[in-house]
Amino acid sequence: MDRNLALEVVRVTEAAALASARLMGRGDRNGADQAAVEAMRRAFNDLAIAGEVVIGEGERDEAPMLFIGEKVGRSRPGDQEIEIAVDPLEGTNLCATGAPNAISVIAMGEKGKLLRAPDTYMEKIACGPGAKGAIDLARPPVENLRRVADALGKYVEDLTVVILDRPRHEKLIAEVRAAGARIKLIGDGDVAGALNTCFPETGVDLLMGTGGAPEGVISAAAVRCVGGELQGRLAFRNDRERERAREYGMKDLDRIMSAEEMAAGNVMFAATGVTQGDFLKGVRFTGDGAHTHSVVMRSKTGTLRYIETVHHFARAPNYAG
Repeated sequence: MDRNLALEVVRVTEAAALASARLMGRGDRNGADQAAVEAMRRAFNDLAIAGEVVIGEGERDEAPMLFIGEKVGRSRPGDQEIEIAVDPLEGTNLCATGAPNAISVIAMGEKGKLLRAPDTYMEKIACGPGAKGAIDLARPPVENLRRVADALGKYVEDLTVVILDRPRHEKLIAEVRAAGARIKLIGDGDVAGALNTCFPETGVDLLMGTGGAPEGVISAAAVRCVGGELQGRLAFRNDRERERAREYGMKDLDRIMSAEEMAAGNVMFAATGVTQGDFLKGVRFTGDGAHTHSVVMRSKTGTLRYIETVHHFARAPNYAG
């Protein structure tokens, strides 16, 4: 993929972040999500790509735009064929309440390289580069904690584990606490949680638990770009979801997948902060515009670029929201 595309795609996450940030703290999670979706879709029209959404807001009959299978970009002769995984507002509840770590995210891959994950759950474990090779989703949580602690040269008591605050995680939380590790419970947004494991300054060492499968694919692309590790296994809620996975071409539905299997080849990842976060600042509105903070990265080179943008709405009204 053209490396210049990595910088262009940031404009798309910026647009979604600006639109959803207008509704931060107003208790309207659906409204914030819809604003992000609409802004992202408009911004895609300026990209010189022939893109197809493989991870989106749902099926065609469930989502009016950015649905799975939707074509985005200019799609002119000669444009790159790209597969796209999007979450216009990752952390809708976080935005609605003004809580930290709501972000707008996009992952892009070469045609046929991104896992077409059904809208179901996925068991996940993720770590940063320092513990790569130490995690194994097939092992008990306590064993993973010990192996990661050894890899990082820490005591288990020094580790911080991000886990979604859900009733389904009661047993996992109890096991992690019994092992002595610290826990950071989050209400939403496990893409940010997985990515935080790759940045020492966030203080996060591991992500564990079950979250959305589509978010798992996006997380896999992000973690690959920075040299971390993620493993996932689909956790179906019913037979219909298993059948849907077969329709997407999946054969061994119960196997543990690596990040490289979920997001293969050359991938790109971009994210813009919506609310203040652990590694991205949130949108800050000024009298005549706004400031945004984004990150863009590529798996091919491992390059990370942090981009702070000053938006002047009088000159760029499309960003005004």
